[in-house]
Amino acid sequence: MSLASFTVLHLIISMIAIGLGFVVAGGLLASNRMPGWTLWFLVLTILTSATGFLFPFTKILPSHVVAIISLVLLAVAVYALYGKGLSGVWRAVYVVTAMLALWFNVFVLIAQGFQKVALLNVYAPTGAEPPFAITQGIVLVFFIGMIVVGIRRFKTA
Repeated sequence: MSLASFTVLHLIISMIAIGLGFVVAGGLLASNRMPGWTLWFLVLTILTSATGFLFPFTKILPSHVVAIISLVLLAVAVYALYGKGLSGVWRAVYVVTAMLALWFNVFVLIAQGFQKVALLNVYAPTGAEPPFAITQGIVLVFFIGMIVVGIRRFKTA
């Protein structure tokens, strides 16, 4: 597979994982486990992080660090959901780890958007400018709110 084709495949997996993540997040807020959607969200989010390591690289990049953290979070989320059945504190652990994994994917999407989309790149060519930081800050606050509400609303039956 060519690098261009692999990049497109990685992007498609990432975008589907993000979409599924928002569906699952909605389920958490409505106290609905959505087992099928959740399984696919977790599988594709793991695949997104794992396939990032298949791109050619000569040194560890920030994207690799994000992927490693995401994979650790996802391992904990999978354990909380399937290993511990969301019992006790594992319910909150699942909400936090699954939603942080989604946030990392969205974080990378925004970072890639500012790097690759000309309209956005004009406002933050290095990723250190205020428009990039403000965008990421707003998204982080949104996810923190979603996690807090998710912990309060998501119940196991």
